[in-house]
Amino acid sequence: MNALWKKVLIVGTGKSGIAAASLVAGCGGCAVLFDENETIDKEACRQQVLGKVKDKNSCGEIAVLTGLSNLTKEYLKDFTLAVLSPGVPTDQAVANLLRENDLPIWGEIEMAWSLEKGRVLAITGTNGKTTTTSLLGSIMKRAVKNVLVVGNIGTPYTEEVQKSDGDSCTVAEISSFQLETTHDFHPVVSAILNLTPDHLNRHHTMENYVRAKQDITKKQTKEDVCVLNADDPYTEAFLPQCPARVVLFSSSKELADGFFYKEGVIYRAQSGKAERLLAMDETRLLGVHNAENIMAAVAMADAAGVPMDTILAAVKVFTAVEHRIEFVSTVDGVDYYNDSKGTNPDAAIKAVNAMVKPTWLIGGGYDKDSTYDEWIESFGDKIRGLVLLGQTKEKIAACAKEHGFEPVFMTETFEEAVNLCREKAVSGEAVLLSPACASWGMFKNYEQRGEIFKELVHSFEGKE
Repeated sequence: MNALWKKVLIVGTGKSGIAAASLVAGCGGCAVLFDENETIDKEACRQQVLGKVKDKNSCGEIAVLTGLSNLTKEYLKDFTLAVLSPGVPTDQAVANLLRENDLPIWGEIEMAWSLEKGRVLAITGTNGKTTTTSLLGSIMKRAVKNVLVVGNIGTPYTEEVQKSDGDSCTVAEISSFQLETTHDFHPVVSAILNLTPDHLNRHHTMENYVRAKQDITKKQTKEDVCVLNADDPYTEAFLPQCPARVVLFSSSKELADGFFYKEGVIYRAQSGKAERLLAMDETRLLGVHNAENIMAAVAMADAAGVPMDTILAAVKVFTAVEHRIEFVSTVDGVDYYNDSKGTNPDAAIKAVNAMVKPTWLIGGGYDKDSTYDEWIESFGDKIRGLVLLGQTKEKIAACAKEHGFEPVFMTETFEEAVNLCREKAVSGEAVLLSPACASWGMFKNYEQRGEIFKELVHSFEGKE
């Protein structure tokens, strides 16, 4: 056991915190889960941790502590390490308290990395992370016997890392929140897909957000590879500073070296010579944004040494990720699409651009200090009407008015919004849930929002 794991304070009792605590306890260390919320069920948290420990005989101590006032200097003096869950800002009072007491602060990604035995391929960016990670995982599973797909995609890295071995490959989706608490994390292939304003309520400035994303490369060298978007001004500006060898992709221009998309076809260019790889209509994915996701995944797999024939075979059969422009059903001639994962304006723009029919759009939710001008401007003649709900509905409605977009409808509940779209949409049109906002405050997460949308749509089937 790493000496730092002797007594670990894990801040946050969500999925990430539970997984980190079970890893510490399973390795024989003392794991103390902490939450500022004093009303949580301590024993239920403890049992969740214990339930994930495989060998109960070697299990270390598991405890749960609540309330910031209980983190006294005297209490903290025996701890050897603190682990912050991704949802805990690094400038929050509890994090400042840990620093004041000279405790090393890791995140769940760093903790898992310290036990990693194989190689890691890691992906970050504002949009497209989950699709690219899922696709890359599917590709790697055709080439490597032991592949772990982890991180922000939904499976904590700490929950899977002990399955790694000398021949394994870990494909990791890494958020800016997770990158803030990495130190030695070192993927052999990384990717920064794109960078647009997001989570500014957490990072405060775009510069801080960009810096956090770039940290995916901070331990890389020229022996490693970083895949970058040649069309994104932030990733393009990072080119001279990137410590890894860079491979570019573009959906707007032909590249002399790298991967590019032109007139529905993806090419690989080497020294000015372009080789056709595949057309988008050979895949099961829609939209230019998915061409970008495919290029990033193909570039990463190529850098990892997977034969191109193997890569392309996997791409052709890959299906869209749940909650990302996911076709739900056609009811009375109206197509319904679930893009609940469109939690920021840039992601929602991509969903709008992918629509091929006149569309009724459901938007609004938790305010992440986003602006909505570009989203509204993307509507063109494609969006028939905008149905709003949640904390941001007034802000978005005002923005729509400034840009001369109408009609805009305000609703109080999610069910009311979906039902209104059903009433308004006619055969040959579409309904798209792509909120451009987070789900917090109304739902546990975007997955729950998407599942409820699908349930409501399926309830329309067979009704007149």
